[in-house]
Amino acid sequence: MGVAGFPLGANGLVAKAAETRLAVADGAAEIDMMIALGQALAGEWEAVTDEIAAVVEAARGRVVKVILETAALSPEEIERGCQAALDAEADFVKTSTGFHPAGGATVEAVARMRRAVGERLGVKASGGIRTPEQALRLLAAGADRIGTSAAAGWGSLVSREAPLLRDLLARVAAEAAS
Repeated sequence: MGVAGFPLGANGLVAKAAETRLAVADGAAEIDMMIALGQALAGEWEAVTDEIAAVVEAARGRVVKVILETAALSPEEIERGCQAALDAEADFVKTSTGFHPAGGATVEAVARMRRAVGERLGVKASGGIRTPEQALRLLAAGADRIGTSAAAGWGSLVSREAPLLRDLLARVAAEAAS
């Protein structure tokens, strides 16, 4: 995996495209790019879309995940960020770098992202995910992938004795409904 504009996203279209080309040349199969958060907060969505498109083009067919930093965005801005990723033909939208002081992945943000992109893009929940229960809630909300550095201790999810994921997700859905 390679990164472009990580973690602040403020280095510009040319730099992000160059970082992407270097990562691809070094063998990266996936690129995580941070949007220009300042441009997003200023409502400059055309510039955000253009930057994502430049990274997608530079990635030459590799998977591109667009980090929105959802804790710093309003619900409407999250939807606009998802639309920018769709318009630029990215592969995933991602909640967080894990470094922003505003926080990381939430069930609400993941559900909003899933509604915004439908099945056209993947959704990756990342940032602040510490427990298997939290990961399951994010998967149930619509995440396709979980990014965490805490999974080593999640034997309840990844051991040979762990229940099937569909059974765990059914349990989470039942708990949420009650």
